[in-house]
Amino acid sequence: MSNLDEMVKKVRKLQLRAAIAKNLRDLAEGLPVKWTEIEEVAEKAHAVYAELHGARRELAKMKILR
Repeated sequence: MSNLDEMVKKVRKLQLRAAIAKNLRDLAEGLPVKWTEIEEVAEKAHAVYAELHGARRELAKMKILR
């Protein structure tokens, strides 16, 4: 498997993780009772989306260099 194929696979996995991390809306529906969870949920979502963003950029670079 080439590096490009591996990066495509990584981006797909991260997209799945990002979709799962979209529980901010669920958290908002539980407010004000679940207000203590806001920071934890936001940090997890931020981390996943930051990793996805970086992987997408790397994939784009790889496609250009191909």
